[in-house]
Amino acid sequence: MNRRSFLTHTSAWAAAAALPKLSFASNALSPEPAPTAAAGQVTFPKDFLWGSATASYQVEGAWNIDGRGPSVWDTFSHALGNVKGAWTGDIACDEYHRFPEDIAIMKKMNLRSYRYSIAWPRIQPTGTGAVNQKGIDYYKRLTDAVLAAGMRPLVTLYHWDLPQPLEDKGGWPNRDTAARFADYTEIVLKALGDRIQTWAIFNEPWVFTYLGYADGRHAPGKKEFDLFLKASHTVNLAQGDAFRAIKAIAPKSKVGSAFSMSPATPLTSSPEDAAAAKRFDAFNNVWFLETALRGHYPEAFVNGVPLATMGFQSGDDKRMTAPLDYIGVNYYFRRIVAAPSTPIPTKPSYAAMGFDLSDGKDGPLTEIGWEVYPRGMYDIVQRVSKDYKLPIEITENGCSYGDYPDASGRVADVRRIHYYREHLRELARAIQDGADVRGYHAWSILDNFEWSEGYTQRFGLVFVDFPTQRRYMKDSGKWYARVAATNAIEATAATT
Repeated sequence: MNRRSFLTHTSAWAAAAALPKLSFASNALSPEPAPTAAAGQVTFPKDFLWGSATASYQVEGAWNIDGRGPSVWDTFSHALGNVKGAWTGDIACDEYHRFPEDIAIMKKMNLRSYRYSIAWPRIQPTGTGAVNQKGIDYYKRLTDAVLAAGMRPLVTLYHWDLPQPLEDKGGWPNRDTAARFADYTEIVLKALGDRIQTWAIFNEPWVFTYLGYADGRHAPGKKEFDLFLKASHTVNLAQGDAFRAIKAIAPKSKVGSAFSMSPATPLTSSPEDAAAAKRFDAFNNVWFLETALRGHYPEAFVNGVPLATMGFQSGDDKRMTAPLDYIGVNYYFRRIVAAPSTPIPTKPSYAAMGFDLSDGKDGPLTEIGWEVYPRGMYDIVQRVSKDYKLPIEITENGCSYGDYPDASGRVADVRRIHYYREHLRELARAIQDGADVRGYHAWSILDNFEWSEGYTQRFGLVFVDFPTQRRYMKDSGKWYARVAATNAIEATAATT
């Protein structure tokens, strides 16, 4: 760690250490005894997989040890002004050293699936060439512990931590990155394909391409729409390349990706707002799914998809096609969509897609400012199920509330329990209406590094006291443990 990042890092932790000191009960991680499903409860399908999710950069820490190279998020977070509080993922939840403890927590919670990701720079420090065996060995130990706890590993190959040397060569807008990603995928499959049978190629490709290259809020912090277009096309090529690489090595593997999805509610009943909502859905929800399953880009732009700007070449339609085995859905909030209030430009840009966006305000807001809208879970699952007719995994769903432990170590996060209960009721209704949903992963098992929000947002079922790294199960974690044990939730809303 260089001097600047060390000073930034230690001063940030010092600020956290200045929080009120709490005396925690030693049994704070013990879930309550699990009851059996009873009358008045909605049950889920037999063998439904209850799980939780994390991501490498958000939890692992150990950013510069055992041969790991720098990622774009190391660079981005170490630059002052990019992340609230000048926080970084240098330590995060120290999962690199503490994973046995956290897997034991998941086992106590009766979970049967753990979705985690592999850090590309831990496998290939420069994104190309030599393999870092210590990185391979770490993920072998982690995966073996997951399997020993009776959980299925659902492993994401890329959750936003691109090796910095590849970004220096152009990053995702550079077509060559797709080939480098295929090489990395092949390395991982040869090392771990005997242990892992379910893979997610990408996590939220729309988010890391748009927020990273057009919007600038995420690493690498670029703000050029043309770079986003090029990056999104490279990622679509990489998705197809990686799918084939996985199937060539482990043909029985189940392969998908985890897509961020937000149902679109037209602002009014006008045909113009309805058309705008369809364009938003094409851009936000299926820009990386329609390409994989049908080999073409959806019509998100009023003036046609700008293939030339994206760098589309002959044969790319076949290369980006990937007949996924399942669709991962990350659902957090909906969007209100209206026809544009200004003239639509012809040059490719966000405005050229012809919609205006606003956030929903009918439900309460979580502490990150997202509307609580459980009905959106039903809407997006039904949309994906009917249009693509593939099995679905809810790969992320969760909420941020900053509830802290009391003097006994209890975290009474009533709002989070309500959030999960209502979203799961809507998921059960979608399943009852025909959606083939195989599993649900709460985001997240742990409070963690929330990207540009730093440590200001707490999404975990388990409270992490970052200065001490001690874990305390929240009431929501105890509630979720009962859900996983009984495979059921309350049939009607209730107070907690």
